[in-house]
Amino acid sequence: MSLKRSDAILLDTPIKRGEQTISSITLALSGSGALRGVTLTDVLQLDVIALSKVLPRISDPMLTEQDVLRMDPADLVKLGTELAGFLVPNSSKVDVCLKPSTT
Repeated sequence: MSLKRSDAILLDTPIKRGEQTISSITLALSGSGALRGVTLTDVLQLDVIALSKVLPRISDPMLTEQDVLRMDPADLVKLGTELAGFLVPNSSKVDVCLKPSTT
C-alpha cells in the first residue's frame, strides 16, 4: 500500500503544549495497522473516541490522545474528515467542480 499523506491542515485553534504551539498538522496513513482497535464505521462517523486513538498514530507533529480530546471541535472535524477521506477508494471519489449556475 502506498503512503497517503494530507496537505498541511491549519488549525482554527492552535494546540499549546508547554512551550510548543501546533498550528498545522499533516496526516499520513501507510496501512490499516494504524486503524487497529477501532471500527471503520466509528472512524467514518467521526467518533471522538475512535479519532483520539487513530490521530496520534498518523499525525505530524504527533498528537497525544489528550491533545485530540481537548481539541477545538471544528479542528477535530477537519482532521476526522481528512482521515475518513483516506478510507474512500479512488474509484468512489468524485471529481467535484463547482461552477456558477447559468439558469
